[in-house]
Amino acid sequence: MGAYAVVVLAGGAARRMGGVDKPARPVGGRPMRDRVLAAVTDATPRVLVGAADAVPAGVLVVREDPPGGGPVAAAAAGLALLGPDTAVVALLAADLPLLTRAAIGDLLNHLDRETPDLEPEGGGSAPAPPAQGGSTPAPSAQGGSTPAPSAHGGSTPAPPAQGGLAPAPLAQGGPAPVPPAPGGLAPAHGGLGGERRPDGACFVDGDGRRQSLCGVWRVAALRTALDRLTVERGGSLSGAPVRALLARLVVREVAWSGEGPPPWFDCDTDEDVRRAEEWAR
Repeated sequence: MGAYAVVVLAGGAARRMGGVDKPARPVGGRPMRDRVLAAVTDATPRVLVGAADAVPAGVLVVREDPPGGGPVAAAAAGLALLGPDTAVVALLAADLPLLTRAAIGDLLNHLDRETPDLEPEGGGSAPAPPAQGGSTPAPSAQGGSTPAPSAHGGSTPAPPAQGGLAPAPLAQGGPAPVPPAPGGLAPAHGGLGGERRPDGACFVDGDGRRQSLCGVWRVAALRTALDRLTVERGGSLSGAPVRALLARLVVREVAWSGEGPPPWFDCDTDEDVRRAEEWAR
């Protein structure tokens, strides 16, 4: 996978931290927001959605409409700054202090990988090949338990798909799923015959929960989804959940198998920040 853009969402209310500017909280002596942006220095452009007093050079800053309107409204604001030739975007929360370029590269590789003759198997599809870089499991937190961060954007847990392609869960009351093509194959995107690439790739945690705001996506698919959701919600994306945005996209779920801490680990509480500090040492 070649060129890609990034949209970093930094407009959350951080209610479990007392409403502080969570992305500005330091981990390892550096704001979480800046650590995320440092993991994607090769992305063009880099867009930060949210309030920020100072950002690294070259980063574009925009606010969602309305301010505080949630991750889908923020994603729309960020995508609006991307040029028509931008095909792929990393959509990232700003509170991922353990994110690395290697993790982004893993996702990009999965997004670009065609899988022939995708056939649903028990609600999933053909499994994705294992990630490169070894099979060392992510280290557990002190006390022997692996952290299970909440899904970004309020999405409900998704069943594990063993790294395979699976349609995103529908929001309650959402549209009916897209019917499969004849023979049980998912509709092709960019492939020949029965071959196709997914609309997006994101990490799943150890419990199979999709970390949708630690993923890479095809811009055209996201824009189509935003248009659909805008119509369904009467013209406003304020308060829309991420699961509704991704409801009709086919997603490759990727389990982290590289070395080091899980890149999808998000900091929603003071305890999460403390744990990230320990990993960042």
